Amino acid sequence: MNVLTTLLAFVVALGVLVTVHEFGHYLVARLCGVKIKRFSVGFGKPLWMRRAGRDATEWVVAAIPLGGYVKMVDEREGEVAPADLPRAFNRQPVARRFAIVCAGPVANVILAVAIFWLLLAYGVPALKPVIDAPPPGTPAAAAGFAAGDTILRIGGTPVASWQDVRWNLLDDAFGRKSIDITVRSATNGSIVQRPLDVSVLSYADLDRDFMKPLGFALYTPPIAPVIGKVLPGTPAAASGLREGDVITAIAGQPIDNWQQVVTAIRGHPSMPLDIQVRRADRTLQLNVTPEAVSAGGSRIGRIGVAPKVDESALSNLVTEVRYPLLPALAHAARKTWDMSVFTLKMLGEMVIGHVSLKNLSGPITIADYAGQSAHVGWVAYLGFIALISISLGVLNLLPIPLLDGGHLMYYIVEIFRGRPVPDKVIEFGQQVGMVLLVTLMAFALYNDINRLISG
Repeated sequence: MNVLTTLLAFVVALGVLVTVHEFGHYLVARLCGVKIKRFSVGFGKPLWMRRAGRDATEWVVAAIPLGGYVKMVDEREGEVAPADLPRAFNRQPVARRFAIVCAGPVANVILAVAIFWLLLAYGVPALKPVIDAPPPGTPAAAAGFAAGDTILRIGGTPVASWQDVRWNLLDDAFGRKSIDITVRSATNGSIVQRPLDVSVLSYADLDRDFMKPLGFALYTPPIAPVIGKVLPGTPAAASGLREGDVITAIAGQPIDNWQQVVTAIRGHPSMPLDIQVRRADRTLQLNVTPEAVSAGGSRIGRIGVAPKVDESALSNLVTEVRYPLLPALAHAARKTWDMSVFTLKMLGEMVIGHVSLKNLSGPITIADYAGQSAHVGWVAYLGFIALISISLGVLNLLPIPLLDGGHLMYYIVEIFRGRPVPDKVIEFGQQVGMVLLVTLMAFALYNDINRLISG
């Protein structure tokens, strides 16, 4: 069922993104007077086709949903009827051809703005930007941050959620020495500004949780060491642990909170542990052997229990990010712009070798994220579509032959030369572009498969 949900979420997301992208090309081409022969979502054998409009345009849904195309009348692709020559794409002024090619990526960017606008006007559930106690020796500890501090601004940018904190630090921190962070102190409620040393970060931290070296973690209220759930068929169930048991000691060490339980169990994979619990008015001694599992490249222990959580305490850490209609549009446009610039920046860092190619994702990872976001809910799923739409728009504008950006590169040269780029140059560029795209896809697929194998 999970696999089916993931596949369906992936196909729907891809279908929306491709349709919007190609409709951008189609709409501007029609406005420019170009005749459209076919509008196809997907490649390969048509699964559904209908002719409509005064030009009898073929509207097609094809078998392979990994893209799409708009086929226009063009003398370079076959014989054109004399009556259609003025409407051929290749006979349009360069400005019109430029606009038609630009329209696809622009449509994806507009889609992202529209989705973010909808979400921000509707209201997005989020975690409050409250930090936990920073570990000693970290930049956050040195700057004087304390548990319960609420982050208000990163640099000059207001933040409304923990997600905003992560994004703004990710966008601003790399390559800088320090960032001024404004917080509301948990001690006395005063507003203070603290300079955070971010020079400890390197681009290698993008491959892991980059907040950890800074000493930042989301605040979690203390959780009592009370078992709220025991999963059947796990070491905990086999040992006799029950819901409601209060863990008082593990391996002879007193236990005061749930985090100590997690630390003790994770640190003893496949090793027997004596656990002391209080059940009603009795004290029991139980023995459990945590099963060994792989996480982050290391072996940790797991027994199959979850804590009893105080829902009211957790609800105090949840907020809703919502703006009035016009401010929501402004925030959506800024968010889309920031993410587009960040995407280009990271691509540039990959080219010069600062950022690992391991950060490239292919269709398998994208499908996985589509499924995960769909399971969370429609708000997360729409946010996922917006993020992928930005990536699709930005990547298509790269000056690589076969992509929209490659065509735009030819048109820019044509504007300065005063005549089209020679066909031989375009043919050679197509071959180079094919090699580049196949290489990038190979890297992305390798990363996908590697993630599946390594977990």
